[in-house]
Amino acid sequence: MLIFKRFLILGAVLAVLPVMLMGQSRASAGSDSEMSVEQSYLQESVELMIIREQSRAEGRDMKMVALEYIGNAIERGNTGDEVRAALEHLAMEGTVNLTRENGRLVNNYPDIRTRAATYLGQVGTPEAKDALVKMVLADNEPMVITEAIKSLATIGLNDRGETVDAILWVVNRYDVLKPDDLLALSALEAFEKIAQANGSISPSAIQTVIRIADGQYNYRVKERARITLNVLRQYQY
Repeated sequence: MLIFKRFLILGAVLAVLPVMLMGQSRASAGSDSEMSVEQSYLQESVELMIIREQSRAEGRDMKMVALEYIGNAIERGNTGDEVRAALEHLAMEGTVNLTRENGRLVNNYPDIRTRAATYLGQVGTPEAKDALVKMVLADNEPMVITEAIKSLATIGLNDRGETVDAILWVVNRYDVLKPDDLLALSALEAFEKIAQANGSISPSAIQTVIRIADGQYNYRVKERARITLNVLRQYQY
């Protein structure tokens, strides 16, 4: 029933929008620039409504459409609270936001979460950083975690050391269970970018880089860790 209602809302909005815009276009004689702004505002409001509804729909396809709208919004510079809130919801789909049928999880969409992580990095706000930290700590898919770490590196915020601490935790977790080359590479790059953005890096990060350099990783990853170690030595910690 909830899904049906959402489709009704979206259908009604999409049906009414052309009529509203046409009416505004006809009424715009003598005030083209003013009505153009109004039309743009109306279009953005409808787009945000669609993003909100589709991001919360149960089907994967609807969520992908929501991400398309979000990508377009971000390209136009719209990184407001509604866009971020939709991304946060999509980022936790199947890990924190759980939907089960007969006890079986039916909304585990790693590709949705991965793309949401990318867009959160482009939003770049402290709130987006907080959502990415939650992803790193809550997700179990290396490709999702890797993308979240890349986005954290792009943002560069490390208040109270929580960004680096989250990355350290997940790298150490996989280091013990099953070392992941791509995840380790993303962590090394993140340490460099965060150190550059903040002028420092924690001793724990240095220790983890050394462990990667000496660990069960691909030769190229280990070599990259040695390069990262040399880069980090220039920062006070």
